[in-house]
Amino acid sequence: MEIPQVPVALSAARLWRSPTNLAVLIPNLGFVKVVSPNKFQRCNGVFLNGSDRRLMGFCSLKGNSGFVGERDLEGVLLERNGLEHSSESDKLGPDDSNVDSSSDRKQSVSGEEGVKTKPKITQNIVFVASEANPYAKTGGLGDVVGSLPVVLARRGHRVMVVIPRYMNGITDKVYGNALDTKLRIKVSCFGGDHEVAFFHEYKEGVDWVFVNHPSYHRPGNPYGDNFGAFGDNQFRFTLFCYAACEAPLVLPLGGYIYGERCIFLVNDWHASLVPILLAAKYRPYGVYKHARSVLVIHNLAHQGVEPATTFGNLGLPPEWYGALEWVFPTWARKHALDRGEAVNPLKGGIVTADRIVTVSQGYAWEITTAEGGTGLDELLRSRKSVINGITNGIDIDEWNPVSDRHISCQYSVIDLSGKAECKLALQKELGLAVRPDVPLVGFIGRLDYQKGVDLIRSSLDELMQDDVQFIMLGSGDPDIEQWMRTAECNYRDKFRGWVGFSVPVSHRVTAGCDILLMPSRFEPCGLNQLYAMRYGTVPVVHGTGGLKDTVENFDPFANGGEGRGTGWSFSPLSKEAMLGTLRIATQTYREYKNSWEGIMRRGMERDYTWEKAAAQYEQVFQWAMMDPPYCNMT
Repeated sequence: MEIPQVPVALSAARLWRSPTNLAVLIPNLGFVKVVSPNKFQRCNGVFLNGSDRRLMGFCSLKGNSGFVGERDLEGVLLERNGLEHSSESDKLGPDDSNVDSSSDRKQSVSGEEGVKTKPKITQNIVFVASEANPYAKTGGLGDVVGSLPVVLARRGHRVMVVIPRYMNGITDKVYGNALDTKLRIKVSCFGGDHEVAFFHEYKEGVDWVFVNHPSYHRPGNPYGDNFGAFGDNQFRFTLFCYAACEAPLVLPLGGYIYGERCIFLVNDWHASLVPILLAAKYRPYGVYKHARSVLVIHNLAHQGVEPATTFGNLGLPPEWYGALEWVFPTWARKHALDRGEAVNPLKGGIVTADRIVTVSQGYAWEITTAEGGTGLDELLRSRKSVINGITNGIDIDEWNPVSDRHISCQYSVIDLSGKAECKLALQKELGLAVRPDVPLVGFIGRLDYQKGVDLIRSSLDELMQDDVQFIMLGSGDPDIEQWMRTAECNYRDKFRGWVGFSVPVSHRVTAGCDILLMPSRFEPCGLNQLYAMRYGTVPVVHGTGGLKDTVENFDPFANGGEGRGTGWSFSPLSKEAMLGTLRIATQTYREYKNSWEGIMRRGMERDYTWEKAAAQYEQVFQWAMMDPPYCNMT
């Protein structure tokens, strides 16, 4: 693939003459350099993006077809964003270049239901994450990064998603449409220079950028394999963060680089080094001084902690050690001589990011408590004023009972008859007694401590004394997997344990069950309860995090006796509370059919789209841009 020519300004003083955001690379940074086979030239160390050839000189990327820049670039139509370049844009100042001046557009309001309006201010947004559906997914993070960028692009923003290019021999084909940009950079960290490449695919209005390096080419998932987490994850994601910082500056996607005026959405610890790099290695040289970073915390329990001796591998100035320094309490140390010193990338992101977002309002509060803060609660309380909780949406095209190709019979909130057919088909598929009258309870999720499967295990004997059927789908803890197999033998007529995970089966379980059980110890947002409600399956959840935010407790006496609520939540997290609530739900199913149908319909009528969440993110972007960078070392 031939790379377009990059226009270069005759003078750095012309930085703000371009209609798009411009970027500067100072040659004495020393930690990254372009080594493209196409002989990318530096031209006085300044790489700029622009289209006014009266003011710009051109630096050639010498390809096979000569100088692309010889064309007249006046009036270039930016088809991908629906924006037309005009000479009027040359009149914009540095603070106006991203402002949409259309008077008929309304500014989005974060709390408005079903927001469809376009934002008044459009941004260059760069998502940095370890996974994105459909390219790589192990949980909710992949769903978010696979869906939210598309909605933001549809609302008028220019959006890039940067993830590693994982090649595990099984899912390689998902990157089949991504083309090699032929651009190579070298990153200095871990005691040497490491060359990385960029692949690119433009899809659904989003620039999907994949960082390529041999460390991402191995069997397993993005983080580990059957033997556990990869031992070089710190290296892999450090390299990834450096590459993600460079991508907006050097990749001419669609002929235009994103430039230095952009907003980085960095997700979890894997990308948390990005705001530190912006502050430590770019802003001191005048680069990214107009960029902002928003840290999105999907799961605070995973922080990427490594021994303190590894700090030198990160390529950061020594004075930045304090930003990542982490000391374990005495009780958590391995032995008496263990000083407990470590580096914590997520902690570094928390202390350097301009704003912090969690994936539900309930989780935004929980992480500031000693019980939910996993050691970072005091730090998070100090930044409480910039923490916002935004509940995730779901992909309503994939999860739609009206059109779902995985289920035996489609149905809708208007006609629920297909729901009963899905239940009968699921009972037949799993060899359970075909009984429409018995409550069918389901669990879908990882088999680990967070999901509360130990609570299910301790309660199953009691639960199986009731007239119910129970299905579990998931994988994880080998001990729990074996217990599921044993339980299926012990309760052949009532229990089924599907060890593993299958997308079609998860759809059929969601559609066929009457009740979805989610006894999670903590749940930053949770998606299965949202899928369940959309399919008319009533959730019974532990009242924590996003579960408490999204599942409204059923009240049969509200609204003049018509009822209110979409499910049940229980607290505290105990066997007695879970069984008691589950029995209330099953009794309602058996004896109060009208109330049950009302719960189903209210759940199915909820707004699950990403539009509302996107409008709230746009509000966070505006707040971030109002203030100077939180960590500014210039």
